[in-house]
Amino acid sequence: MTTSIDLKDVTLDYNLYSVRAQSLRNAVLNMAVGGRLMRSGKDVTVIRALSNISLNLREGDRLALVGHNGSGKTSLLKVLAGIYEPTAGVVDVRGRISSMISMSIGLDAEASGLQNIRNLAMMQMMPDREIKRRLPDIVEFSELGAFVHMPFKTYSAGMMARLTFSVATQMDADILIMDEWISAGDAEFQKKAAARLTSMVDKAKIVVIATHDLKLAATVSNRVMTMEAGVPTFLGTTAEWVERSNPA
Repeated sequence: MTTSIDLKDVTLDYNLYSVRAQSLRNAVLNMAVGGRLMRSGKDVTVIRALSNISLNLREGDRLALVGHNGSGKTSLLKVLAGIYEPTAGVVDVRGRISSMISMSIGLDAEASGLQNIRNLAMMQMMPDREIKRRLPDIVEFSELGAFVHMPFKTYSAGMMARLTFSVATQMDADILIMDEWISAGDAEFQKKAAARLTSMVDKAKIVVIATHDLKLAATVSNRVMTMEAGVPTFLGTTAEWVERSNPA
């Protein structure tokens, strides 16, 4: 099966309940999201996160999503990953997806690291047989050692990051979806993590990454979409984007 991503006129709205439209808090929030708050019935406020986005990606494409916080990048990633259903429009994603966003969903602070590895793997839709086969490699890569049997709540922030990263990067994916270039753990582990991420990007047929790092976007992508208030302001090749960003 050919790997592809096709979006046509995709719109995504968030409903906020019991938020008074005339309140100071709502007025401030409206400013923060670029004036995208709308009223929709009594005590319901709608945030339009994405508006009429159309996009076509084919094998070999590496798309960088660029924009400020609140521009809609993460919302678009979650639509592509199947986390959010669009309010309107058509999403057609063909290929096995590895989503490296919201990697902490499914974690249980009371459970052991080992059980959390299983939980996260199941959240990634990894079959039981595959979890058992990959478990030793995940534990070894995480460098948790005997701590893998300890409750997750006893972990340091670096240990937590190593565990979630080790699970997330075990998937064999046709489509890789990332929110920023992820770093995890101490300096030595970050070198190993960077090498694994590079390998995943090389192997994936399509990559979509949201980033604030313009240099990274220019390095890893062949296409760029810039976003503002949920609307694409540019979609083209990386060369065109670099030329546009740095006119002679």
